[in-house]
Parts: sequence; C-alpha cells; structure tokens
Amino acid sequence: MASDVPMSPELEQIDGEVQDIFRALQNGFQKMDKIKDSSRQAKQLEDLTAKMKECKRLIKEFDRILKDEESNNPPEVHKQLNDRKQYMIKELNSYVTLRKTYQSSLGNNNKRVELFDMGAGSSEPAAEDNIQIASAMTNQQLMDAGREQMTQTDQAIDRSKMVVAQTIETGTQTASALSQQTEQMKRIGNELDTVHFSLKKASQLVKEIGRQVATDKCIMALLFLIVCGVIAIIVVKIVNPHNKNIRDIPGLAPPAQNFQISNRRLLSVEIIRDMKSVDSRV
Repeated sequence: MASDVPMSPELEQIDGEVQDIFRALQNGFQKMDKIKDSSRQAKQLEDLTAKMKECKRLIKEFDRILKDEESNNPPEVHKQLNDRKQYMIKELNSYVTLRKTYQSSLGNNNKRVELFDMGAGSSEPAAEDNIQIASAMTNQQLMDAGREQMTQTDQAIDRSKMVVAQTIETGTQTASALSQQTEQMKRIGNELDTVHFSLKKASQLVKEIGRQVATDKCIMALLFLIVCGVIAIIVVKIVNPHNKNIRDIPGLAPPAQNFQISNRRLLSVEIIRDMKSVDSRV
C-alpha cells in the first residue's frame, strides 16, 4: 500500500521502516515453506517474531507522534494518518496469524502470541495474549477459562456501572449547584440594579441640596449686605447729621437739631396760651 498521505519527517521515517519490516516478513514466511528442517524453521520463526516485535514498537511510536501532532494537522490529514496506522496494525496482525499457524505446526503451542486490536476506534495495540492455544487445552480447561473470563468481564461491567452511577450523581449535584449559582447571580443582578437606582436618586438629591444651599448662601449674603448698608447709613447720620445728601431712614428719629427746633416751637405755643389765659382772667 503506497502512502500518498502528507507526513512529518518522523512519521515518514517510521512508515518507511515499517514497510521494510513488512517486506522482510513476507520474504521470511515465503522461505519458511522451502525450509524442511524443523530446527531451522524454529530459528527462522524466532527471527520473524523479533521483526514483528520491532514493528509493533514502531507502530506504537507512530501512534504517539500522531497524537502529538493532532492539533497541528487538519482533520482530513489526521484521519488519513489514522487510517494508515490501522492499515499497519492489520498488516502486522496478518503476519501474527501466519506466525501462529507455523508455530502450531511446529508444536510450540505453549508460546505467547502477540495480537493487536483491530477495532476502528482503537489507537493502541492490545496486550499479549497469554491464553494457551485452544488445540492444546481440554474441554474442561476451556470451560474453566471461559467461566473465569466471564467472571472477570462481569466484575469489570459492575465496576463500570458503579463509575457511571457515580458520574451521574456527580453530574446531578453539579447541575443543582449550577442552578443555585445561577439563581444567586440573578438575585445579585437585581440587587445591583436596585443599588444603581438608589445611587442615581441619591446623586440627584445631593445636586438639589447643593443648589438649595447655594441659593440660601446667596440670600444670606444679600441680607448681610443690606444690614451692613443700613448700619453704615446710621453711622454716617450720627457722625455727620448735617449731610443733606443722605436721606432720612423711615422709622428713625430726626437729627438732634431738628428736635431742638420743634421743642422751641412747642414752648412758644405754650407761652402764648398762658398769656391768653391771663388776659381772659383780667
């Protein structure tokens, strides 16, 4: 399978090494059919197994770099690279199956066989298969192994259910807390609106009070000036009573000279009255 997918230099180098190993595996398994000696076949199979282990390591490294570069690659390129990885996994699994066949024919049924997960969403090869080849196990062993595997599967399912239940409970609590916080934020928003309105009214009231205080100060200053003017006029009248340029202030007593002239006139009128009364008696 030729690769037309754009790759980084590291991925391209790993892809080339994997393709070289695939070609070596193909040639090696072709030679297995020509080898008649079982010991030489076993030696050839060990060499091929070592190459498959190296190929497995390279595929893991390819997957690690692919994850690191995921954010830098467009979605289409990342999908093509992931498909390339899946192709390499399937190709390696085909050689693993072929190795298993040769190994079974050689009687090495107790050896471990490395398998990879071939699922579409899988990103990591599976762990080594440590179960014995079925042909080397009795029916009772197969049943026991199946029951044990089912028990482990049931336990894993129970653990998964517990995790899901805990996740749902945590999600419910989180949703309730978020709802309470949302209501609290709404109340805080309403209170802030009220405070803003109160501050606005208080600002208007302060401005009105300031205008009233300024008006009162103007009135007080005007009254002060009037009082000072009246006092100044009184002082001038007292100090300089003959000044004709200053009019008399209504309600105030006339100057001392005018008061003496009036007294003299009243005294003359009384004297005249007394003389008339004396004449009438005579």
